[in-house]
Amino acid sequence: MSIVIAVDGTAASGKGTLAKMLARHFGFAHLDSGALYRLTALAVLEAQGDPASEADALKGAQTLDFNRAGDPAIRSDIVGKASSQVAAIPAVRDALLAFQRDFLTRPPGGSPGAVMDGRDIGTVICPTATAKLYIDASPEVRARRRWTELKNMNIRRAEQDVLAELNARDAADKSRPVSPLKQAPDADLLDTTDLGIDAAFAAALALVSSKVEGALKDRHRG
Repeated sequence: MSIVIAVDGTAASGKGTLAKMLARHFGFAHLDSGALYRLTALAVLEAQGDPASEADALKGAQTLDFNRAGDPAIRSDIVGKASSQVAAIPAVRDALLAFQRDFLTRPPGGSPGAVMDGRDIGTVICPTATAKLYIDASPEVRARRRWTELKNMNIRRAEQDVLAELNARDAADKSRPVSPLKQAPDADLLDTTDLGIDAAFAAALALVSSKVEGALKDRHRG
């Protein structure tokens, strides 16, 4: 296993942005595991399937196109809701588990480490991660962030509707029987409610630096 930073947390808490910044800082590979479920959901929807159907969802996981990870379509509300449905299906999680663990074991480009963000990275995907963060913020602040993101994508939504959807997503993620969203016992909590991105990154870096730098030194000595 390479050096791994696991970044878990709630929707719109900033975990994805922080994970990318940490990867850039350390020169590690980065994977947004949530994109895999969104790509699965997109594949199901484009095939006119049912995201709640195990057969349709599994087919979507097996045929997803990772090259579309940057497609704005996967960030839509519809795909977000569908991704929560497919993520609750054990067969889908099993299908994507090998992909994620392979990424962490052999990061692309020969990188010495990897940063992965999601909802079960530190608890299920990589319980032995070098460093673990759990990112959260108040629902109201997260809703405003998501509302602003949608607005910038020319998607017009009422902010209260976005808040309701985030609360429903939180409830679904935390209550699902398979790989529920929760803070790993050895993960550091970072609340970004009152933090701008620069301050949040500085806080995240302070929490993981000693662990990551220690692991890098051990690797060089080994």
